[in-house]
Order: sequence, then structure tokens, then C-alpha cells
Amino acid sequence: MKTLRRLHPREHDVITDPPQFLRRLFDLAVATADPMRIVGAHLPARPAGRLIVIGAGKASARMAEAAEASLGPCEGLVITRYGYARPCDGIEIVEAAHPVPDAAGAAATARLMALVGDLGPDDLVLALISGGGSSLLCAPAHGLTLAEKQAVNAALLASGAPIGEMNILRKHLSAVKGGQLAALCAPARVLTLLISDVPGDDPALIASGPTVGDDSTAAEALAIVDRWAIPLPAQVHAALQQGSGVVPCGDARLARAETRVIAAPAQSLAAAAAEAAAAGCELRLLGDDLEGEARDIGWAQAQMALAVAAGMRPGDRPVLLLSGGELTVTRRGAGSGGPNAEFALAAAIALAGAPGIHLIACDTDGVDGAAEVAGALVGPDTLAQAARAGVSAPDALAANDSHGFFAAVGGQVITGPTLTNVNDFRAILICPS
Repeated sequence: MKTLRRLHPREHDVITDPPQFLRRLFDLAVATADPMRIVGAHLPARPAGRLIVIGAGKASARMAEAAEASLGPCEGLVITRYGYARPCDGIEIVEAAHPVPDAAGAAATARLMALVGDLGPDDLVLALISGGGSSLLCAPAHGLTLAEKQAVNAALLASGAPIGEMNILRKHLSAVKGGQLAALCAPARVLTLLISDVPGDDPALIASGPTVGDDSTAAEALAIVDRWAIPLPAQVHAALQQGSGVVPCGDARLARAETRVIAAPAQSLAAAAAEAAAAGCELRLLGDDLEGEARDIGWAQAQMALAVAAGMRPGDRPVLLLSGGELTVTRRGAGSGGPNAEFALAAAIALAGAPGIHLIACDTDGVDGAAEVAGALVGPDTLAQAARAGVSAPDALAANDSHGFFAAVGGQVITGPTLTNVNDFRAILICPS
């Protein structure tokens, strides 16, 4: 865990409705990463040749909408998650499945690759990429089938592997990731605008880096398989042993490819921190790039909150623990849940109804795991509400049924499509009791 860093507030207001306050911070974090606010400043001038707009991810349709708001109607194709489409005048928006790819995504990816396959040096490809692109851009390599790719994705999601290692494996099983899409565009210029959903904001890991070179190897991908005991179909294992088409960083086909991260978790957390400081909170920033098992981090942050509460006196400022990153869940049971709700459930158990402590944990894309739920709110009465509803928090955690638990106690946060994706948002508010 990183050393805590404190920001001193300007004033000391009374927070009369902690759940509403925490939800306001989350909504501000999401709004800060809205593509309509940020894309326009990074758009290029139209080229002498063709301008082709392509993209993939949960924010990509909104990014395309923002691009056309500045550039006017454009030629292109963007793939986004079902329910995340936006109106565009020239760019075609295709919806497909996430987090496990489907036939619609595979067909759209083939069309996208064909669109950039015959460009010249005067042409420009504007690639709009965000989290979710790893499953939405689906082009199986080495003659692998869609069904085999789906099996790998499902196994990855249940493995508990960190997102960076998941994406290395995905690259080496793909004909489009790991710089291969940019190589297809050569000799055209490629400008990629990225909204980051990965800890550390490495462009090579966002959506598995379709326009970014990568020096990892198929042997490293096989080591990840072994490390996380990921069950692979025999044909997939054989394909990895044959190598892959991932494009190394120094490849000449990438010479005219440029990437820019235009929105990242740190910016959204900073906006929430400023709002909380203005409300009188003492800020303790735990980092924007936390990784690890959701239930373990939930327990650890709950212990921090309890320690803060134990040292508080009446009249002290509220303290806010703020963090981002991407946590993971190792599938143990058959319930419905995601890393944010599982973090919240583990924290609720550890807090055991401690007075004055409230928390929110949500994914900024509005989807925690595979459910149409952003995350959850926890308060001092959460476990009492569970008892009245006849549900057991420990049993729900054992079954990975955090979404079921919070549905029963009325603690779910449901936003619908947010049209952006800068990863997890977690805030724990400790008020003097």
C-alpha cells in the first residue's frame, strides 16, 4: 500500500447526507472523463488524403460523437458495448458483447480491418480507444475460432489475473491487438486517442494496445497461463507455442503511429478530491493504480478506516480515503458480483456496523464485472439491513454474490451507460461520531 498523502481542506462543512455526498463525488469523477469534454482539444487537422475514424471500447462511441462535433461528419467504424451507441453522422457505430466477445464483434472487427487495409501516406487514421476494447476488437489469430476465444476470455475473467497479464495473453491470441491494427494502417499516419482504464496508464495495455507495439512474447503469454492455472483449449495452447503476430515496438510499420492518453483515473480522482476538500474533508489518497484481490483490499481499507475513526474526537474534520485502480475477483462461487461490489461487501463485513463510516465503490463505466450495476454503497446500517432481509454477508462473499447481497439491502449503484471508462472509484468517508 502506498504511503498516505494528505491534502488540507479549505473549510470545514458538515456533511449531512454521507451517501449522497459520496455519490456526488463518484458522479463528478465520471463527468470529468466525459469524452465530450476532452476529445476536441486533441483532434488533428484534416489530412490531404482520407480521414478514417476507427475505434473500440465502452467510451469509443462517445469519443466518435465528440470527434464529429468538432470535425463534422467522418468516414469510419467504431465498435462499442451493447447499449453504449451514440448518434453519429458519418461514423458507423456497431454494438457488440463485453466482457466476452461475440459474433457481432468479430464481424465488425473484420470490417474495421478491411477499412484500413489499403491506405496511402497522405491518409490519416484516427483511432479512438478505451477500456473494453480487448473483447470488442475480436480477430482470433492462428486460425482459432470465436468459440475458443470466448472460452479463453471467460477463463481469464474467473482467474483473478491482473488486467496487464490478461491483456498480454489476449494480444498473442489476436490478429489485431499488440500493434497489429496500426501495422495494417501503414503507410498512413495513425493518431490514437486513449481513455485509460488500466493501472499505470500504459498505452500498450489499454484495450490490449491495438495500435501500440509490444515486445512481450508468446512464451511470456504461456507463462501467464501457467501462473494463473488458466484452462486453455488444446488448439489455443498449440497456437501460442507457434508464436504470434504481435508487432515489436521498433517495427517500421509503427513509425507513423502516435498515441495520447487524454483521460486517466488520476484526473477523475483529483476532481473528486478537490470537491471533498471544499466540503471540509481531510484527504488521504491511497493511489490511482491499486491492484489485487477485491476482498483483500476491501478488508485492508476497512481496517484503515477503523483506525482513523478510533483516533477521532468530536469536532474533527471528516476524513476521506480515496483510491482507484483495477481490482480483481477470483471466482469461488456461482453468485453474481464484480470487483467493486466485492470490495464493498468485504469492507462491510470488516466494518461490522461501525458508526460514522460510509463508503462507495463503483466502476466508472457503469458495469461492475458483467452486470449492469456500477457498484455499491455501504453504511453503518448495511449489515442490520441484511439481517432484516434474511441475507448473510459472509455467505454472499463466499459465493461471490456481492450484487445479490446489495440488491437485497438496497445498496446497489446503478447508473446505466456512463459512456466513459477510467476504472474503479473508491471513497471511504469517516465522520466523527
